[in-house]
Amino acid sequence: MQLGLLVVVVFLSSMDLTGSSKVVKGKRQRRISTELSQGCARGCDLCSEFNGCLRCSPKLFILLERNDIRQIGICLPSCPLGYFGLRNTDMNKCIKCKIENCESCFSRNFCTKCKEGLYLHKGRCYVTCPEGYAAANGTMECSSPAQCEMSEWGPWGPCSKKRKLCGFKKGNEDRTRRILQAPSGDVSLCPATTEVRRCTVQKSQCPEGKRKKKEEQGKQDNGNRNRKDTKDTKSGTKKRKNKQRGATVPTTPASPAQ
Repeated sequence: MQLGLLVVVVFLSSMDLTGSSKVVKGKRQRRISTELSQGCARGCDLCSEFNGCLRCSPKLFILLERNDIRQIGICLPSCPLGYFGLRNTDMNKCIKCKIENCESCFSRNFCTKCKEGLYLHKGRCYVTCPEGYAAANGTMECSSPAQCEMSEWGPWGPCSKKRKLCGFKKGNEDRTRRILQAPSGDVSLCPATTEVRRCTVQKSQCPEGKRKKKEEQGKQDNGNRNRKDTKDTKSGTKKRKNKQRGATVPTTPASPAQ
């Protein structure tokens, strides 16, 4: 009987100790939370002495700044230069631009404003605009050559080679267009105004070639004619000589001796 009463007393004592430990633990947690929330900057819902703000108000962005080996969080209404704001359900964050010499960006890899003295082109920063591009309207943004206003292409010209329209089989033909308006008046920024392509035609004799060939043929005919006349002349002379040799010469009989 006494043993049973002893067991009951020990059990009740252990229950009291467990309850009191829970109360102490709850008080300690409340005290720690109170310490975390005490002295937070305006707009910060949760902070610590070692890492600054840990959670900002819903409309603000948290920016983590490195201080030696620590990262200290601060709450801002908008992200500073070199960062862009990323909103999500948990917490709004300021994320650093990863583009070199970028002052303001739309995302990690797309810059919207470069540092002073640099040109912006397709989300990147350059010392000068890439080839074929130029700063538009006095800004630091490189414009595309497509902003040049060009006329329609004209018809293709005749097939030619070395400025001749005959005497060849393969040549070139071209067509042109005009620059109606150039950005900043610089026509060198506009695309090409002439286009060339290969062409094939049926080979034809040039008029001067025909005339030259006709002259050469005439000279050859004259030469042949002259040679024929010379041959005929020589042949006639030979015949006359042979005829003269063949003619009999009358002889006078000798007188008898007295």
